[in-house]
Amino acid sequence: MIEVIPLTRHVGAEIRGVDLRQEVDPATASELYAAWLDHLVLVFRDQTLTADDQRRFTNLFGEIQPPRSRPGQRDPNNPVMWIANATIDGQRGELPEGDMQFHADQCYYENPAKGAVLYAMEIPSTGGNTLFSSTYAAYDSLPSDLRARAERIQVLFLYDYEKNANRKAPTNWADAPRYVHPAVIVHPETGRRALLVNRLMADSVVGMTRDLSDALIEQLCQATERAEHIYEHVWRVGDLLIWDNRCMLHARTDFAPTERRVLRRMAIKGARPIPAVQAA
Repeated sequence: MIEVIPLTRHVGAEIRGVDLRQEVDPATASELYAAWLDHLVLVFRDQTLTADDQRRFTNLFGEIQPPRSRPGQRDPNNPVMWIANATIDGQRGELPEGDMQFHADQCYYENPAKGAVLYAMEIPSTGGNTLFSSTYAAYDSLPSDLRARAERIQVLFLYDYEKNANRKAPTNWADAPRYVHPAVIVHPETGRRALLVNRLMADSVVGMTRDLSDALIEQLCQATERAEHIYEHVWRVGDLLIWDNRCMLHARTDFAPTERRVLRRMAIKGARPIPAVQAA
């Protein structure tokens, strides 16, 4: 019997009573999946896991999505992406330094990730925390007129690991992966509406001038970044964490580049987001 301990009003629950080195039985797997849909982020403390253990756990929530960064340079059969300021097993770490603005993983592709699993192996003495924001709560908090407006717009999302890994900066976006998605989407399992707009990857509102687009995106980003919508996870070695990318944004706080930060990541394959309002 697992224990589910909520961490904040909108986001997060710590799960106790399960050792993920062991195969999870079907009844417990169903409990975990239900808790994930309810709490958006699940935290498992004090785990000692191999990559195979993490792969088995990740598969409880869906098919694994191989890393998409640096296409053509990765083994397509290796599901691991190292979020690290080090080289691990000959594989260069991604997103090695600094803070990182709020974003939804892979929203610049047609099919963003369904979710992702991180396992902490080395953690700096301070900083490098991960912030998770409920985009359900962000959507629900919008004034009715802004909510209606957001439901009618399409947004261009783009991103390039090599050029703007942590925050938006003037650069040449010609080769950056990109895709247009609705600003407001419907979660395919809960039916709840959520904001997809985020500060790092939302470039512009389709059909709107840059000034008006920037102003509208800023309003929506501010809703996602309100403190009451956020859970801040302070990592410890042995933490395993899974989040639902379909209704969450996440960000990272800064940390000293002289200290190692190594997390093993596996992503869950997703589908094209469902628009809240179907096009006429």
